[in-house]
Amino acid sequence: MNRPGQSGSPDEPGPRIDLDRLGRLLGDPGLAWLVERVRRRMERDEPLTGLLTLAAPTSAERAAAERLLGRAPRAGRSLTVRLDAVDTVLRRSGISPYGLATAVTALTGPVARLADVREQEANAWQEAYAPLAALRPELAEWAHQLRKAGLVRRLARTPHAAKVLLTDATTVLRTLPADPAVSLPAFAATALGDAHALDDGTPLATIVLSGIRALTGFPDGNGAEWRREAWASAGLLRDALSSTVLTLGLRGTPALDWMTDTGEPAVLTLRQLTHTPPTPAAEVVYVCENPTVLATAADTHGPTCPPLVCLQGQPSAAALTLLRHLHTHGSTLRYHGDFDWGGLRIAGALLRRVPWLPWHYTAADYRTAAAATPLAPPLTGTPTDAAWEPALAVALGELGVRIEEETVLDILLADLTP
Repeated sequence: MNRPGQSGSPDEPGPRIDLDRLGRLLGDPGLAWLVERVRRRMERDEPLTGLLTLAAPTSAERAAAERLLGRAPRAGRSLTVRLDAVDTVLRRSGISPYGLATAVTALTGPVARLADVREQEANAWQEAYAPLAALRPELAEWAHQLRKAGLVRRLARTPHAAKVLLTDATTVLRTLPADPAVSLPAFAATALGDAHALDDGTPLATIVLSGIRALTGFPDGNGAEWRREAWASAGLLRDALSSTVLTLGLRGTPALDWMTDTGEPAVLTLRQLTHTPPTPAAEVVYVCENPTVLATAADTHGPTCPPLVCLQGQPSAAALTLLRHLHTHGSTLRYHGDFDWGGLRIAGALLRRVPWLPWHYTAADYRTAAAATPLAPPLTGTPTDAAWEPALAVALGELGVRIEEETVLDILLADLTP
C-alpha cells in the first residue's frame, strides 16, 4: 500500500514518487520555467539531457535552482541548469525514482506528444471532409480543390465545425440545380431547417456558391448582383423578378401573342415563366448570345421571325427555365455564340444544363468566318474545350482570332427568313 503523499510509476508498480517533497522541491514557483521547458521537450520527444539556460533570472528563480541542485549560489546574468543533474537528484533522493520525466508528469499531468496530437488532428480533419464523398462525380474535382485551398479550415477553424459545414453543403449541393426554380430562403428552410442558413456572408453560403460555380459553370465574380445570378443559375432565387430573358417570336399568353404579332422583342421574368410559360409550338427555337442578333432579327423579320431566345451572356435562371421548358415540350434548340474562349464557356455551361445543336457554331463555320474577316481581333483569355465539337476549340487555338456574332449576322438572319 502506498504511503500518503506517494505515487508509483504510471506504468508499473514499484518505487513511489514522494509527492510532498516533489511539490516542495521541483514544484517551487521559481522553477516553473524549468518544468515548462521540460514539458515542451517531452511533447517533442526530445531527450531530457543537456543544459537549459534562463536569461535574466529573478533572485527567487536563482535560489530555487540552487536548492534543487544543492549547490552554492552563482553570479552571472543568466541561470544554467543541467537536466542530467536534475534527473540524478530526483532519482538518488527517492523523490522520483523514475527520474525527471515521471516527476514532471506527476506535477503537471500527462504530457501529450506533439506527434500524437498532430496525428489526431490530421485524422479529425480527414473525417471532417468525409461528407464530400457523397457528392456527385462532376463535383469530385471541386471537392479535391476545396481540400487543397484551405477555405474550409479558414471558415470553420475546427474539424468538428468543418464537418458540420460540409455536411450541410453536401446536403444542399446534392439537390441542385432546383427545377423548377424556388425561393432561396424557402429552399434553405426545407433542406436545412433554417431559412437564413444560406444568407450572404455565412460560411455555408460561401462554400455552396463555390460548388454552384463548379456545378453550373457560372463564372467567378463578386458583388450582390453576381451572387443573385450565381444562386439563380442553380435555380435558387433571391427574388423572381430580377432574373430575365430576352425573347422574340414566342406565344402562349395574351402579352406574348401581342408582342409577337407586332414583331417586338419581349423580356420575360422568371416569375412569368414559372407561372405562365409560353406555348412551345415551334419545332425549332434559335438561341443566340448577343442582343444585337435578336434586335436585328426583329427589325428585319418582325412578326414573321421564328422563335429566338437571347442569353445576353451567361444563361440566367430565367433563360435556363425557358429553354428547359421548350426542350421538354419538343422544341429543338439551335445555339450560336461568339467564336472566342468566353463564348465557348457560355455554350458549354448551357449544354451542361439543356441539350442543343450547333447553329452555324462548328469548326467549319469558324474557319469560314475567320477567312472572310482579315481584320479579326486576336483571341485572348484562357482556352477551353467545346464538348459539342472538339475540333472547334482546336481551330480557335490554330487561327487565334475572335469572331463575334455580329460578324456573321447575315448568315444567321438568312436562317431566320420565313
